[in-house]
Amino acid sequence: MSQTPNDPAGTTHQFENFVRQGQPEKSGGANIGLIVGIAAVAAVAAVVIVGLIMVMG
Repeated sequence: MSQTPNDPAGTTHQFENFVRQGQPEKSGGANIGLIVGIAAVAAVAAVVIVGLIMVMG
């Protein structure tokens, strides 16, 4: 007796479910990379301002 292999790509519906399982849920929160980038720019700007104040002062 032959057995049918359990292939997730067997039908379109099964394949769509298989693909959906591998995708993380999108969160509605802020992008962490954007927050870190803004913080880095602010830190560099603060260092430049303090450096200019020390040189001119």
